[in-house]
Amino acid sequence: MELGMVGLGRMGANMAERLVRNGHRVVGFDPGAPAREQAAARGVEAVASQAELIAALPSPRTLWLMVPAGDPVDRTIDELLPRLAAGDAIVDGGNSNYKDTLRRAQRLADHGIAWIDCGTSGGVWGLSEGYSLMIGGDEAAVERLRPIFSALAPTPDSGWGRVGPSGAGHFAKMVHNGIEYGMMQAYAEGFAIMQRKTDFGLDLGQVAQIWRHGSVVRSWLLDLSANALGRNPQLDGIAPYVADSGEGRWTVAEAIDLDVSAPVITLSLLERLRSREDDSFADKLLAAMRNEFGGHAIRKT
Repeated sequence: MELGMVGLGRMGANMAERLVRNGHRVVGFDPGAPAREQAAARGVEAVASQAELIAALPSPRTLWLMVPAGDPVDRTIDELLPRLAAGDAIVDGGNSNYKDTLRRAQRLADHGIAWIDCGTSGGVWGLSEGYSLMIGGDEAAVERLRPIFSALAPTPDSGWGRVGPSGAGHFAKMVHNGIEYGMMQAYAEGFAIMQRKTDFGLDLGQVAQIWRHGSVVRSWLLDLSANALGRNPQLDGIAPYVADSGEGRWTVAEAIDLDVSAPVITLSLLERLRSREDDSFADKLLAAMRNEFGGHAIRKT
C-alpha cells in the first residue's frame, strides 16, 4: 500500500522505515528539514510540504499522523482537510486523549473521511520488534488498512486489532499506559529496597537477570531494567526526576469518573509528581509539625 506520514520524529521515522522494509511506499512530511533528510536516508520519499504530500498519494489517500497530542493534531487537520476528499482516511498514531478523538472523528465523518485512532506501543524497539496497535474506528476503514497494521505489528496476526469504534483505540492505550506506570513503580520500589539493604551487597543487575527467567514477575520492563542496571549499576548521572506524558493523569481521571478504585496507578502518578520536588514545602511542614507536637529535631539546610 501507499501511505503518507505526517511527523518524522524518532517514532514516526521508525514506523515509516518498518513499512518501507515490508514493501510499502511511504511519502513523508515533517516541518524540520533535518528530519526529512534522515527519513529520506531510510527509504521514505520525503517532501517539503503537506500539499506535496497529498499530491503524491493516489486516491483514496491514507495519512498517518505522528504529531504531539492536543492542538498540533487539530492544526494538522485544519491544514490537511481542504486538500482531502471523501473516502480518504487519517490515522492518529499518537497519544491523543480519547475525548479529542471522538470530536475529531465526528468532524471528519461530516466530510466523508475516516478518522482512525491507533494507540501505539513499542517505543524505540518497534522498528525491530514491531508495534502493539490498539485501533478504534469504522470497521470497514480499519479492514482496508489491514496491510499497514499487519506490517507494523510484531507479526501479521498478533499484537494488533480493532478494539472498538472511534475513541476505543486511544482509550485502551491510555489505560495501557496507566498500567505501565504502576508496573514501573513496583519494580523501582523493589529494587530501591534491595539497593538500600547494604548488608548483602546485592548485585541488582544479577537479580534482575535471574528474575527474567521463570519468575512470575518477568516482563519486558524487567528486561529493560536489567539492561539499564547492567550498564550502570548505581545509575550514576541520572537525575531522580520522572516525567509523565499525560496518559497516567487521564487514566486516573477516568477511574474517578467511573467510580473505579485504582490506587496503584494513582499513587504511581503521584510519585512521579513528587520526584520533581527539589525543595518540598510539604516535607518542610511535616518536619515542623513533628517538632511542634513532639519536640523532634529539625534538620537544618
